[in-house]
Amino acid sequence: MAQVEIKIGGRTFEVACQDGEEHFLQTAAGMLDEEATHLSSQIGRMPEARMLLMAGLMLADKTAGLEDKVKEAADREAQLQARIDTLESQPQETREIPVVPPSVTETLSELAARAEALAEEVERKAR
Repeated sequence: MAQVEIKIGGRTFEVACQDGEEHFLQTAAGMLDEEATHLSSQIGRMPEARMLLMAGLMLADKTAGLEDKVKEAADREAQLQARIDTLESQPQETREIPVVPPSVTETLSELAARAEALAEEVERKAR
């Protein structure tokens, strides 16, 4: 077992942990120290047990809030996945787009040309 010295709220503690887990312990102690330091700056000096209790409760409160957010995100993800599954299981709707045959386009062009010619003739006679 490894012995690790950590500082929380300006106080030093020696703690044992499994070999290789020192980094995790230091990280957790850093989080606790941040809360304890914040408390000490607001309240001032307090007994060690009270400081650790309050800092731990503040971390627990943050953790509970994060767990709620994770649960909401997981619920939303499940809803979206269910919607995706539903949409993927439905047959794809196909739409036919009519294609105008070239002969119809040619006929319409001829009709337009005749209409323009007639319009010109009517204008010329009207003058």
